[in-house]
Amino acid sequence: MKRVFNVIKCIILIIVVFLSTNRNDNFESYVKNDNLNKTVDLSQMALKVSEFNYDLLYSAKDTYTGDLTGYAYNCPLCNGHLACLSKYNIMDGTVTYEDKDYGVVNIVASSANLPCGSIIRFNSSRISSTPVYAIVLDRGVLGTAIDFLSESEEYASKYIGRSKITYDVLRKGWETPSYAS
Repeated sequence: MKRVFNVIKCIILIIVVFLSTNRNDNFESYVKNDNLNKTVDLSQMALKVSEFNYDLLYSAKDTYTGDLTGYAYNCPLCNGHLACLSKYNIMDGTVTYEDKDYGVVNIVASSANLPCGSIIRFNSSRISSTPVYAIVLDRGVLGTAIDFLSESEEYASKYIGRSKITYDVLRKGWETPSYAS
């Protein structure tokens, strides 16, 4: 009996030692750079570069008031292609665009007041109960009006119609990253 008890104690001791040496601690580590020549820890630098300030990304750069209307790829003056991205075909019913910073956003037409690639945010209960994010990829309106690309002219006239909106410009054009300070 004493021998069995000693064997069990040894097995338990081995298991405890094994578990304590193979334990994965998930503690945050902070790097202190004490070297005199100030070399850079590339992994820490990559983490810093990848930090993203979402407050800057979604803060308004400008605010405008204008008319919101709707249109479709087959409108009387449309050719099924967007003015800002002529090779982007919308004749298949595409009404959204995948933006690298903002994800999937709706497509709108604007005047030249907003550069191509500008991101706007507005509220319209006719379109959504949540804020609508859209990218300027087309032209054809005047002033501060916004023309919302929809799947058909019937949908545009029935559900969007014409209304006054106030919209925020989150990014002005392609070249200006909205998260730059």
